[in-house]
Amino acid sequence: MKSLLLLAVLWTLIWKGVALWKAGRNYQKVWFIAMLIFQTLGILEILYILFFQKDKNLKKV
Repeated sequence: MKSLLLLAVLWTLIWKGVALWKAGRNYQKVWFIAMLIFQTLGILEILYILFFQKDKNLKKV
């Protein structure tokens, strides 16, 4: 049981760290705050990384 909890915590920390880093670098404040507040075992973070982060190839205007 302890190993399952540890695995869940590590899984969440990895995804949350990557997603928060990307949201912060892309100036997406709403996403950053949402991911910081809500604990979803990485689901919200994975969705952000795969579908909602800004495209790096777009030029800032």
